[in-house]
Amino acid sequence: MPAPLRIAVLASGRGSNLAALLAAREAGSLPVEFAGVFSDRAACGALSIARDAGVPALALSPRDHFDRLAFDEALFAAVEAVQPALIVCAGYMRIIEAVVVERFEGRMINIHPSLLPAYQGLRTHERVLRAGDRVHGASVHFVSAELDAGAVIAQARIAVGDGDTPESLARRLLPHEHRLLAACVGLFARRRVAPTPFGVALDGALLQEPLRLADDGTLRDAAGGRA
Repeated sequence: MPAPLRIAVLASGRGSNLAALLAAREAGSLPVEFAGVFSDRAACGALSIARDAGVPALALSPRDHFDRLAFDEALFAAVEAVQPALIVCAGYMRIIEAVVVERFEGRMINIHPSLLPAYQGLRTHERVLRAGDRVHGASVHFVSAELDAGAVIAQARIAVGDGDTPESLARRLLPHEHRLLAACVGLFARRRVAPTPFGVALDGALLQEPLRLADDGTLRDAAGGRA
């Protein structure tokens, strides 16, 4: 077995995705080491979760920096200092400057609440309902300079019900997001997934479409085989 993968987590909110990653590690299913948790909000719930778990946690305020680039440079200097092999954006709500993203190309992933490339950006649940879609979901993708446009690694899907609201969709999707993110980080931890100029490679073979989260929490390829 390779050594545990050293990861840094970026978050802006309550930290449920971070909590899911920590729980997967404690359960023995996710061989990672948490190098640190970083946020743009001092009151971010993820920071409290990190500290309770004994993980170093740091918040920087954008207001203390001249502009977005200055903030990103400061935050990612702190991230780089803990030497993560992978950066996981888990509910991190700021757009990152392209010059900073490019520095970590192939080493930073994000979870987004839509079936990308559909519904990049915010208010995805509301937009799905407005469009009348019958399927919704979440995607884990490599972070690129263009918002929510990096190569997609895997997705989780749920049906949209007639009585769904943006709030009920978000609530029902969340546990699938948790399992999806943990499963994708697990692929990195086992050194099985990598970016290429043509998309995502799994065990050295280019994926023709994103992996899909199955009901049992495993990832499946286009043919239904377990990844």
